[in-house]
Amino acid sequence: MSEAVKKAANKSGAVKKPTQGKKAQKHISLALQGGGSHGAFTWGVLDRLLEDEEIAIEAISGTSAGAMNAAVVTSGLAKGTADQSGHEVARADLETFWQKVSDAARFSPLQRSPIDILFGNWSLENSLSYMWLNMSARLFSPYDLNPVGDNPLAAILSDIIDFKALNHSPAKLFVTATNVETGQGRVFRNPDIGVDVLLASACLPTIYKAIEIDGIPYWDGGYCGNPSLGPLVRECGADDTVLVQINPVKRPGVPKTSHEIASRLNEISFNSSLVKELRMISILKNDAPKHACEASKWAEMRMHCIASDVMLELDASSKMNAEWGFMTMLRDKGREAANGFLKKHRRDIGVKPTLDLNLFAPDFD
Repeated sequence: MSEAVKKAANKSGAVKKPTQGKKAQKHISLALQGGGSHGAFTWGVLDRLLEDEEIAIEAISGTSAGAMNAAVVTSGLAKGTADQSGHEVARADLETFWQKVSDAARFSPLQRSPIDILFGNWSLENSLSYMWLNMSARLFSPYDLNPVGDNPLAAILSDIIDFKALNHSPAKLFVTATNVETGQGRVFRNPDIGVDVLLASACLPTIYKAIEIDGIPYWDGGYCGNPSLGPLVRECGADDTVLVQINPVKRPGVPKTSHEIASRLNEISFNSSLVKELRMISILKNDAPKHACEASKWAEMRMHCIASDVMLELDASSKMNAEWGFMTMLRDKGREAANGFLKKHRRDIGVKPTLDLNLFAPDFD
């Protein structure tokens, strides 16, 4: 590779190779859901997409764990050098991030019970510590139990993410958090994103104190946008958005135990804002007048989705399971799902949507 090509790579965060004989890149935006440790599935998806030279990531919208994955990637893409492309840096940083998260939780009391370990269940429902956490959340607030507001993720994020690089990255980043006082979502963009914004986007109010930014308290962004699609529609050139879904919208059967009901309520609540936006896209594609500029932008978005049935096998408690074996299993499932998506729909990117939005159409009849 010539020195001229290597120097050009420094500006974009990726090593540019001669285009002769190469296929044109497919530009996409990514929408990354939050879901605690289940975000390791998204790590696997990103790992596979980042090794594909034909895929160009223009923007990422993320919430909670999705926001952290997105920030690590956005920073990594901007840190690329002549010796190591931004894609390679991002992949390495993602693995380091999840390894450090697992290491930090190694001595946490939130561990699987012996019987779950014996039968290979990833759930924490039978863990005495998890039961105590659930019970205490009904009696005490984080202002009682964690008044200092300690969060081990703060040090991990500061150590891995180059926020100066992220703030000026060519890849756009949108992170959603919920304004506690108004109940409205706020979308933070590259120049405004630091550790506090990422912590705010992942701030579960039963575990952590609200995160204040410019005097305004914020909670987990999943309540208002998991993730927010609006910025990808209004502020990005790519007309293809790939949703990485880790919270199943549909789950067959009726939950009957208290644990099953709580898990399903968790999925529904953290999917509600996304479902509303997907429904709007579906309606606008069918009914919006083409002369309406805003409606036209939404209607023209080609939606795709990468998901896996493995999420149907997991309950809400496993979102707090940070075992390395669990995370690498989800990573591998994510890579597998992304690989399957590319094999089946690579040619559809830039041509037609592959997510059936009629599944999200409102039942008004």
